[in-house]
Amino acid sequence: MKIRFWGVRGSIAVPGPNTIRYGGNTTCIEVRTDDDDLIILDGGTGIFQLGNHLLKRMPIDAHVFMTHTHWDHIQGLPMFTPIFIPGNKLNIYGAFDPVSGTGIEKVMDIQLQYSFFPVREAELKADIEYKTMRPGQTVAVNNAEVTGTLLNHPVINFGYRVEHNGKSMFFTGDHEPPYNFYEPGDPHYEEFESIIKDKEREIIAAMRGVDVLVADSSYTLTEYPSKKGYGHGTFDTSIRMAREAGVKTLICTHHEPTRSDDELEAVFAEVLSRHPHQQGDPEIILSREGLEYEF
Repeated sequence: MKIRFWGVRGSIAVPGPNTIRYGGNTTCIEVRTDDDDLIILDGGTGIFQLGNHLLKRMPIDAHVFMTHTHWDHIQGLPMFTPIFIPGNKLNIYGAFDPVSGTGIEKVMDIQLQYSFFPVREAELKADIEYKTMRPGQTVAVNNAEVTGTLLNHPVINFGYRVEHNGKSMFFTGDHEPPYNFYEPGDPHYEEFESIIKDKEREIIAAMRGVDVLVADSSYTLTEYPSKKGYGHGTFDTSIRMAREAGVKTLICTHHEPTRSDDELEAVFAEVLSRHPHQQGDPEIILSREGLEYEF
């Protein structure tokens, strides 16, 4: 199985001189199974370059799994060149939203409205099929399996486990480890704490033993208190999850957009100094555009 990163920033694209080494595009990850099936995780601005790369391999049959529908994870889809070419096939998967009562089909419908984009959805030439998933559902992509797990974010967000030929990876999308917003002593504290612990166990079980965990590691410990509730994790929470789940490799991603490459490297070095490698620990890597990881 091979993973390639086409977008690694969070919240907003920030191309420019300060993000050249790690890249300024938002989330998009290409996964290739051993059978060369194409799985795409999220359609942030990085999917534009992936689309251009795929023009060499027409026609394509792509399975696009959307973690959630915030702009930085979907806004590249209308510029994904293969959707304008007949003969290409896109299966777009995502969660049902109980608030709006709609499925993943809204991801293109909203973006391609007249006020926002010059091409209507009906004018796209590729064959596009929307497939709404429920939490815990497993989807077959030929001989691979993709399972969605509900994680913690201000909108419905699925983390995805991809398995093929005994190999596995898990991508969190955007995820803030669940926390108890009741104070100790509050009559609701103990009940909610039990719910939180059950959810944490469910999440760790979903990523248990994967070869690669790709995790939202947006913030530092000092930044997190002012960002609590935004729906993003820290480097430290990602390392904790990776250790608890017994994963082999942790790749930290969804880089804070205000952080330059130099600042990102400095923050990462400080985190590693506080978490010296112990026996059984995962290898810890910082994601960057163009990074390929094969296992």
